[in-house]
Amino acid sequence: MKKFAIVLSVMFATTILAQETPAPPAGKALVGDFYGAQVSAKAEKMAISPAELDQKLSSSAKLENIAVKGKVVEVCENKGCWITIKTDNNERFFVKMKDYAFFVPTSLVGKNIILEGNAETKTISVEEQRHYAEDAKKPTAEIEAITKPKEEIRFLASGIRVVK
Repeated sequence: MKKFAIVLSVMFATTILAQETPAPPAGKALVGDFYGAQVSAKAEKMAISPAELDQKLSSSAKLENIAVKGKVVEVCENKGCWITIKTDNNERFFVKMKDYAFFVPTSLVGKNIILEGNAETKTISVEEQRHYAEDAKKPTAEIEAITKPKEEIRFLASGIRVVK
């Protein structure tokens, strides 16, 4: 019985220690690289700016199959599961990956990209804002300063391509 307990303990410890800690994928995010579905040539030609996206969302609750060109400001440091894009008025909009199906490297920060997917304006709860602030490793004071829901653009990307 002692041997069985020891073998079971070793197997359990091996399983626990073998777990990988999640991390964003490696990569340099070079021009031409893509993540998720391939962004079509048509989408690249038709890509709009963040300002145009904001304008279109002011008259429509949701936009489907839209392409937006923007600059990446932030990438989730835990898994690469979300990014933020800089807008023309120095704001940001939030991008998640469709179906959590792909992740992006942190080297995407500062790069220009074209996103293809769906966009909408949503009210974001305090809890969700704090969660993403924690993912971004914001200071505690900044996280605690989040006290009310916020309306913002949310983009669900099916594909991302790095461009010049």
